[in-house]
Amino acid sequence: MFIPSVVARVTLEIALRKEFDYAIPPELAARIDVGTRVKVPFGPRQVNGVVTSVLEESTHTNLRPIAKVISASSLVTPKVLQLARWIADYYCCAPEIALKGVLPESVRKEDASFRERLFVRLSPMHGEAPKLTKRQQELLNIIEEWRDLPLQRLLTLSGATPATIRKLEDKGLIVIAPQVDERDPYAKETILPTESLKLNAEQSAALEKINAAQGKTFLLHGVTGSGKTEIYLQAIAHTLQQGKGAIVLVPEIALTPQTVERFKARFSSGALRTLVAVLHSHLSAGERHDEWHKIRQGRARIAIGARSAIFAPVEPLGLIIVDEEHEHSYKQEESPRYHARDVAVVRGQMEEAVVVLGSATPSMESYYNAKRGKYELLELRERVDDQKMPVVRVVDMRAEGRKQKGLPIFSNQLKEAIMQRLERHEQTILFLNRRGYSTSLQCPQCGYVAECPNCSVSLTFHRRAAKLLCHICGHSVEAPKVCPEPKCRNAAIRYSGLGTEKVEDTLAKLFPHARITRMDSDTLKKKEDYRRILGDFRAGKIDVLVGTQMIAKGLHFPNVTLVGIIYADLSLHMPDFRAGERTFQLLTQVAGRAGRGDVEGEVFVQAFTPFHPAIQYARRHDFTGFYDQEIEFREQLTYPPLSRIALLTLRGRNEDKVRLSAEHVRGELEKMTFNKTDPIIAGPAPAPLARAETFYRYQIMLRTRGMTKLSRAIATLQETLTLADDVMMTVDIDPVDLA
Repeated sequence: MFIPSVVARVTLEIALRKEFDYAIPPELAARIDVGTRVKVPFGPRQVNGVVTSVLEESTHTNLRPIAKVISASSLVTPKVLQLARWIADYYCCAPEIALKGVLPESVRKEDASFRERLFVRLSPMHGEAPKLTKRQQELLNIIEEWRDLPLQRLLTLSGATPATIRKLEDKGLIVIAPQVDERDPYAKETILPTESLKLNAEQSAALEKINAAQGKTFLLHGVTGSGKTEIYLQAIAHTLQQGKGAIVLVPEIALTPQTVERFKARFSSGALRTLVAVLHSHLSAGERHDEWHKIRQGRARIAIGARSAIFAPVEPLGLIIVDEEHEHSYKQEESPRYHARDVAVVRGQMEEAVVVLGSATPSMESYYNAKRGKYELLELRERVDDQKMPVVRVVDMRAEGRKQKGLPIFSNQLKEAIMQRLERHEQTILFLNRRGYSTSLQCPQCGYVAECPNCSVSLTFHRRAAKLLCHICGHSVEAPKVCPEPKCRNAAIRYSGLGTEKVEDTLAKLFPHARITRMDSDTLKKKEDYRRILGDFRAGKIDVLVGTQMIAKGLHFPNVTLVGIIYADLSLHMPDFRAGERTFQLLTQVAGRAGRGDVEGEVFVQAFTPFHPAIQYARRHDFTGFYDQEIEFREQLTYPPLSRIALLTLRGRNEDKVRLSAEHVRGELEKMTFNKTDPIIAGPAPAPLARAETFYRYQIMLRTRGMTKLSRAIATLQETLTLADDVMMTVDIDPVDLA
């Protein structure tokens, strides 16, 4: 029997919700550490896993030995492993799910590797230089200019034949050898170095506090255009001077080439020169693999990316920045259902790194934590360079409907304002957070409504594609010309509601000479489309940009002097206690795109409920006023941030089974309740989206003042619960979407 001297505790990459001990064979001992990926025997087969700790002994006997080391080096830092354990415990998910969340699949795959290509470089010269033809000298000049050059690239640049280049190698003038060819998503971009900008008094005071701190969390509340990004850049520079690295989180929707290039440009030269690695979902698997390894090898000391970049293996870590911290896209929809902002705060505590949460419209949770002293609040009340906040005008669309006899898309004031911008060669952004042409198809004769057969939603009409499309599951059908009901067949079917496609078409009829472009998920089919549209807008090739929320974040165009928000209260009527907060945030963020140059901006907010507090406080740029009235509402109902929420969703294809299973779960929870008032259990009830992708959905909501105990109780429930066949339960801790 093999007697181990050392034991490895391994989390397997299969759903078992536990860890297993394995013996480390002597011949593998030097290659195994915390974070090493290994292949181990499990029953009759072999499975992959990650070593989470190395022990001197185990409480188990007859341990089976590790079969193979998959990765040559540790892929996960011990601190990130510690973070994965916290995620598994807090968010009630299995350890293997948490580990998969922190380690990208492109790195985790057993066959993941770097790409090698033939490169050409000059040889060191020894002795007298041989005689060269003019063509050979030209080739050497190209190689000298580029230093390391892929052979294929040299052939393209020079037009030379492989035989000509081989002759240079035969003369000992060049070396042709395979080497790692990193897949850089920004390799084709020309990055021009930039210098630090001079800060105003508010910016300087905020930066001074950030630079002096250690292991502390700040909430940087700055109005749109107040220069938060410059503070981030200078705080990163200070972190690099301390010999540490930084992680910058940006919402996926705001992770524009413009944003990335600004960070790359600042650290592309000088004493603090470093690679900046980029991590987001639009990278190819190869690009993501290589960017991640740049960080792990310490060559990139700055990682910038969307939600999952919080797990970047930056070591030692000195600073984490979460820009637009209020953005709900920081919450992962699939397990592990973590919130990157909250994980950032926990990682900062674990690694004694400074965390900066930045926003013009902080989440209620973050501002509440700042008011209570959990975070330190830093305020930027003025725009940089004395730029004025845009003038916001609220238009009552009820009155406009009476004037224009119907349901107009554009008020007379907004149409006039667009015309003025076109005459002055200034640019306009029009925002509507709904894509498509019309939101529903109805027959006025028989009452037919086109609904998705898989989901409890109506189908949206997309005119250019001539299709009715479900925005939940993707189901689509050809748009009918007559009522689909066999007994009706009425030709006068009616399309109602509107989306960005209809806004674009109507605008083109009103202003036939204007250059109009739409930007939503229907028009962005390729990776390059986003960059192309924004590039054209920046170059002044577009007069009016129509779009959904992807145009609301992180865009800086000095020539935009007008923003029109078509129907500002669309999001107010959602069945979600955060509806007012989201509306206020969205209006403020969209309005902030106007007047970022020399000309004062103007914003038109069209609404059918113009006196709603969210709209009126956004009109006045008054975040604290909105917060004060909103927190009063939350206190009355004990909603977050006064409590924490756990949302249990049960789903299956048989509605009765789902409902009965949900009632059973409620009963089990009541047995585990700690006292009569905490947690508060609501439900089960059909979810707001009662059916999605053919699954019926029921929900149970739990509200508590202390999530730790409730997380443990839910984890116990997950281990012991037996549900009806074909019924599944998901657990979402601190959900941001209650649908």
